[in-house]
Amino acid sequence: MHAETPRAENPVCQLLERQAADYRGWWWVAPPRDTWLEAAGQGMAISADLSLREAWQAAGGRAHSPFAPELAGDEPGPAGVVLFWPKSHALGEWWLLWLCATLPEGTPLQLVGENQGGIKRVLKVLAALGLGCRKLDSARRCSLFESRLGRVEIDPAAAWTTFDAGLDDEPLTLASHPGVFGHGKLDDGTRLLLESLPGALRFEGRELLDMGCGDGILAAWLARQGARVSAVDVNAFSVEATRRSLAANELAGEVLESDVYSALAERQFDAIISNPPFHQERAIDYGPAARLIGEAPAHLRPGGALIIVANAFLPYPDRLERAFGSFEILADDRRYRVYRAIKR
Repeated sequence: MHAETPRAENPVCQLLERQAADYRGWWWVAPPRDTWLEAAGQGMAISADLSLREAWQAAGGRAHSPFAPELAGDEPGPAGVVLFWPKSHALGEWWLLWLCATLPEGTPLQLVGENQGGIKRVLKVLAALGLGCRKLDSARRCSLFESRLGRVEIDPAAAWTTFDAGLDDEPLTLASHPGVFGHGKLDDGTRLLLESLPGALRFEGRELLDMGCGDGILAAWLARQGARVSAVDVNAFSVEATRRSLAANELAGEVLESDVYSALAERQFDAIISNPPFHQERAIDYGPAARLIGEAPAHLRPGGALIIVANAFLPYPDRLERAFGSFEILADDRRYRVYRAIKR
């Protein structure tokens, strides 16, 4: 590494840093935020997280979504790959299958993760795929393994599934993928939000924004009511899932990758509807929800409403009060609350 490279901050990155390996020309797949990783010249990030990719690009590095057409270009493959094992084992397995389908056989592969996050399970996963593996190092309650990519007879596209939303009215088919919120089922908070919307909102011809669209349940349901829907999410898997969900139900809608409002410039809507996330892996992170609420008035027309559902314990009332001056609770089942705030 160059002398000016910043020190690693994340435990898994500290484990990699102490390898004294030359990772230039490698791919960092599903990495965490870490200035050591983001230092220009230390490889390319492959991530479904738009905010992470934008941070890499702001630091002068290269970063792509796994859906980026550039990855299918003519440039040579990476010198190697580091896969940061995610909390979702199904998502980790998808990344392995995708790498085997995308890169040349024999490409060096390292897998790293926290012990409590299940990294040791990769031994069985790799064995099931016919890939060898050996342990390189462990420290900071993390482990590092190495292997090589090989040909695997499982199409990564098989990870895409569909399910019925289970609503009382007309069925809605939803697409799902590991790593998408509520993977394969309708979240209870979202169900409470949907039950609250008919008495709180007009739909026909209204421009509505589904913020944090996940599998597209809100976007599809709103479009079915006759709304003109835009849907955004920071996660590329969610964006693709929402596009597939709309198509599966023959519904129209605009779907964009966006870090909260980043892709929307100064656009305004008649309402913003959301079940905002508050976790980043295992840690609580109020950042996206705070931006959703705080910046909502700038993206609402006069009289427009922000309608969100949240766990009852989350400190959103104060944020709604600061952003809008007032709010009301539309529903409360003790686990979740549905809030509405109107731009005056």
